[in-house]
Amino acid sequence: MKRFSKNSAALLTLLAFMVSSTLTQAADKKDIVDTAVSAGSFKTLAAALGAADLVGALKGEGPFTVLAPTDAAFEKLPAGTVESLLKPENKDKLIAILTYHVIPGKVASKNVVKLKGAKTLNGQRVNIQAKDGKVNVDGAIIEAVDINCSNGIIHVIDSVILPSDKNIVVTASEAETFKTLIAAAKAAGLAGALTSKGPLTVFAPTDDAFAKLPKGTVESLLKPENKEKLAAILKYHVVPGRVYSEDALAAGKAKTLQGGSIRIKVQDGVAKVNKAKLLATDIDASNGVIHVIDTVIMPSDDKKFSATDARHKIKQAVANGVQLYNSGHHSACAKVYMKTMNEMLDYGDQMPKSVRNRLEHAMTNAKHESCPTQQAWTLRHALDHAYSSMSNL
Repeated sequence: MKRFSKNSAALLTLLAFMVSSTLTQAADKKDIVDTAVSAGSFKTLAAALGAADLVGALKGEGPFTVLAPTDAAFEKLPAGTVESLLKPENKDKLIAILTYHVIPGKVASKNVVKLKGAKTLNGQRVNIQAKDGKVNVDGAIIEAVDINCSNGIIHVIDSVILPSDKNIVVTASEAETFKTLIAAAKAAGLAGALTSKGPLTVFAPTDDAFAKLPKGTVESLLKPENKEKLAAILKYHVVPGRVYSEDALAAGKAKTLQGGSIRIKVQDGVAKVNKAKLLATDIDASNGVIHVIDTVIMPSDDKKFSATDARHKIKQAVANGVQLYNSGHHSACAKVYMKTMNEMLDYGDQMPKSVRNRLEHAMTNAKHESCPTQQAWTLRHALDHAYSSMSNL
């Protein structure tokens, strides 16, 4: 491996400073496009924006954050790539690439380093990593930052970053761990939908997830006479739109193409969709995003709330908890109460908001308490409140 000399490192630092200084001087009160053109080191980017008819958009009000590849960055692409992208027949592909370099809003460098990713105008998300004093965006290094323009901000990058150009089916097929899912999608007549423009979010069970189903289940579902049932199950794994993991967790639930809702939450430090664990998240495809799960989730998992069933569940938990508590097993008692409260929260918005809030608050407090006895009583009081609140429902 070649090593840079101190002089080489100093020269790179100086060049980065010169680029930043030139852009800063050029920016003044100019918009993003005029600032880049004035700098003189973004001729290819300017030409590409013109070919893609995006000049007007980036001269708009914004604000935008542009990850701007230099001419040298474009030169690093394989020979003939730029010339090919500038052809009229490749306009859509060029637009997809250029919009992948634009983030809505004005994101200064001090905020960029706090992010793990950012959604672009393309729809897909760039991955961000700050390490050893450098910020990496999808493999590209940010060379200069915070060039303020009248309608946004520019950060200079040393490589052109490329969005995924493969749809959900192709992306899953290339992973080679979703063979059963792909076969099921074809049998259900849904492969076409998963290659459509979308966007769609797929919670994709692995081959191992399908293997966990009772023996003969997959074979039965793949039969022509069970096509509708199979389609319903698969649609329960698909959510309209491109929903990234942080948004999914923040929402707590999502309505699927099947019509039912899935619940998304962190339980005991593990992110789950219903009862399935999330193994990997935010895998971009050209028409959506894939999250990998370890279990096939069924529409029947979409629980319907019943106050009578909820009270019965609480009554059983308290009976079991009291027996454990009186035997001196306070920690085990708290675990019984915590498990029951998690099961109740699976009902989501179907359960009264006041009850849900009280349970969530008690669980949070209990997790921060070091004394098992106090944990048990904190949870017990919340269960008693829930039981009483639902007595008249």
